Amino acid sequence: MVSICTGAFVLAAAGLLDGRPATTHWRYSEQFRTLFPQVRLDPGVLFTDDGDVLTSGGVAAGVDLCLHILRRDHGARVANRAARQCIVPPWREGGQAQYIELPVPDPGEQGTAPARAWALERLAEPLALSELAARAGMSVRTFTRRFREETGLSPVQWMIRQRAYRARELLETSDLTVDRIARETGFGTAASMRKHLQDALGVAPSSYRKTFRTGVVDPVADARRQPLSGSSQEATVS
Repeated sequence: MVSICTGAFVLAAAGLLDGRPATTHWRYSEQFRTLFPQVRLDPGVLFTDDGDVLTSGGVAAGVDLCLHILRRDHGARVANRAARQCIVPPWREGGQAQYIELPVPDPGEQGTAPARAWALERLAEPLALSELAARAGMSVRTFTRRFREETGLSPVQWMIRQRAYRARELLETSDLTVDRIARETGFGTAASMRKHLQDALGVAPSSYRKTFRTGVVDPVADARRQPLSGSSQEATVS
């Protein structure tokens, strides 16, 4: 059972969300809580996955949820292909905030997007914040501030998420060893990659790979995962 936006009211009224995590559009969260206090509502996330019952925030978050279902059942390659067809980002984590106020850029400004695109082509390399800032034509301080305004994350957190996503894709679609994937994605060592994927997925890389090789649905819901984050604003995003 899947609800999108205020569709969660229907599932809750039917008693399908009692005692379970759920979300709905943030604008109607207080009304939802009043009507259905027995539901474990989290109005701040894009979507929730409780196994056989899934809910999303707004309509756009419903697209994220549908892509999540494709990814969970069929892997990243199928989900990415669907995302390209729809011209939407291939992955936004369920626990990501529904509503982040983003400043409207001045005409002609590109912000940090060019630096992010450049970094995505070099995930295997150690990338210094100063180098990323230079790509955007900004000081490190300005770049870090603008980066967080545009993405809701620090450069370190964003890079770790991108590396973790790339590692998941390689685990699903390649026969590369865990050590090789760790190097290819910039984590450096299998131990480092294992730690970050354990935080993100709740399972070891080998178990995650086995899930998709056997065609078994990944039991770990995005909404239950701890957000990937860097331990500090290090000088190097590696």
